[in-house]
Amino acid sequence: MGFEGGSGKEGGGVGAGFRFLTRRKQVDSDRVRDRGGYHQLAKALSVPELVAIGVGATIGAGVYVLVGTVAREHAGPALTISFLIAGIAAALSAFCYAELASRCPSAGSAYHYSYICVGEGVAWLIGWALILEYTIGGAAVARGISPNLALFFGGQDSLPSFLARAHIPGTDIVVDPCAAVLVLIVIGLLCLGIKESSFVQAIVTSANVCVLLFVIVAGGYIGFQTGWVGYTVNDGYFPYGVNGVLAGSATVFFSYIGFDSVASTAEEVKNPRRDLPLGIATSVSICCLLYMMVSIVIVGLVPYFAMDPDTPIASVFARNDMQWAVYIVTSGAVLALCSALMGSLLPQPRILMAMARDGLLPSFFSDVNKRTQVPVKSTILSGIFAASLAFFMDVSQLAGMVSVGTLLAFTIVAVSILILRYVPPDEVPLPSSLRESIDSVSFRHSVRQNNAEKTDPIGIKGSNQNQHDVSSQAIIKESVEYPLVMKENNQDHCNEQTRRRKAAWSIASICIGVVFLTTSASYSFLPVFVRYLACSIGGLLVLGGLVVLSWIDQDDGRHKFGHAGGFICPFVPFLPVCCILVNAYLLVNLGAGTWLRVSAWLLVGVLVYLFYGRSHSSLTDVVYVPAAHVDEIYKTSENVI
Repeated sequence: MGFEGGSGKEGGGVGAGFRFLTRRKQVDSDRVRDRGGYHQLAKALSVPELVAIGVGATIGAGVYVLVGTVAREHAGPALTISFLIAGIAAALSAFCYAELASRCPSAGSAYHYSYICVGEGVAWLIGWALILEYTIGGAAVARGISPNLALFFGGQDSLPSFLARAHIPGTDIVVDPCAAVLVLIVIGLLCLGIKESSFVQAIVTSANVCVLLFVIVAGGYIGFQTGWVGYTVNDGYFPYGVNGVLAGSATVFFSYIGFDSVASTAEEVKNPRRDLPLGIATSVSICCLLYMMVSIVIVGLVPYFAMDPDTPIASVFARNDMQWAVYIVTSGAVLALCSALMGSLLPQPRILMAMARDGLLPSFFSDVNKRTQVPVKSTILSGIFAASLAFFMDVSQLAGMVSVGTLLAFTIVAVSILILRYVPPDEVPLPSSLRESIDSVSFRHSVRQNNAEKTDPIGIKGSNQNQHDVSSQAIIKESVEYPLVMKENNQDHCNEQTRRRKAAWSIASICIGVVFLTTSASYSFLPVFVRYLACSIGGLLVLGGLVVLSWIDQDDGRHKFGHAGGFICPFVPFLPVCCILVNAYLLVNLGAGTWLRVSAWLLVGVLVYLFYGRSHSSLTDVVYVPAAHVDEIYKTSENVI
């Protein structure tokens, strides 16, 4: 019947010893929350606040730099198309996030979704990678604010002495007090409450958007005055060809990451089924539109090969005798960095809180302040760590590690969508305290199934003999009166199990095929024959899995999974598979150095999980029961009480 313990200790063999890696938790519900005994976060966010968080976390100072670098080295005047392609690629992940966020509106973002759909082992790695992403991301952003802020004081080294960068004698360390102070200020703001911090985020983000609108309007005016000289170059609109545009889109793709911050606040949204999809979609759309409009204007004002790679926007206005506009652009860069800093530091305490609620981290991190209704302890601790990192270390060389966490999360969210649609969890973990009720319900369903299997499909002879109680007689009578129906139900059950097996193998085939396809396409040092062979095998695996998923029906259980009735991701399975391909390709191309550093961090995470999380998990002493029996078990439990 599918009833089994959740500790991962039962059974024998090698597979049973690692069963704890695949145990999955239940979608949060009112019943789970009541039994969990933890304080809830404040439900204070609506669509405008979500959009402010999403846009603020997404639009960093990168837009003030990337337009010059990518135009010079990759796309030329076709930079706008690179931003469009990257925006479409980001939208693929946004669609997947939107459905899962509305179905499973709890803190934890991709960690939470993967724990429900994939399993504890993968969820731990995703959560551990996200912790690294937000820590390094916040420290990197903070280190980038001080040199921009110094421009308002007269130059790079003009900050007040107590905020200025200083070199520690005898070492290569350059401390940045300004970065650390900024992190601590943001942490203090986040501790006040989600409503207060989102309000400040909205103000800073609005000011940043106004600066970008100024760049678009003022730059457009200059362009019409000067004749858009950037579009009249002899090299044409595609100086580096289509490959250059695609390479540029891969680079600017990382300027879109940040909308996952919206998903991390799911538990604090007033109406998550409606507001979360709207917040995610609106923020991605606004960012894409702003990026494209800025790139249209800037690449038209200056030939792409003459752009300043460090300050492309400010230098454009300086060349056109608008030195005063440089200060506005610099203000926009500072505002964008401050907004991105808030967006980087907001999700991490919620990831820590979600992991602690599940027992994978100490309960210290799950504590929610009763007055502010935010995880103050985990916010302060993670903030101190990020501030220390920003103070002592130049983390620019670690920036690639931020992308690993994001792309891993994007990939696993797309895989979770496939699992949700085709093989959603059909068993629910219940506490062992309900063992008596579970056994009672299990016995009733076992008797019903066994008697259905023994029923003679041709007649009713002997069907009521040797019955031990009234309940069994009633079950047998039901199966005797409708033997063909019972046989048909059993056949349907077998067909459904076959369909689920086909779907599971197809999803596994797609994931394996994507690995073969992306690595063979990216690793040029491999022999040509090996690359073509691996590419062919990968393509066949992906195509075969996609064909099977398109041919078989999706699981009916998807309609009841989580909080149904919210946003539904379109074009499944094609859209999630495209998302997996795009993100896996970007992951493979991040470089060996980045992967070595990330692997070291993930290895530490594996040790923490094996020595703490595995044994303290809230799923170590649960019983898995069919989802269809959960309500009956709770009713039986209430009757017993």
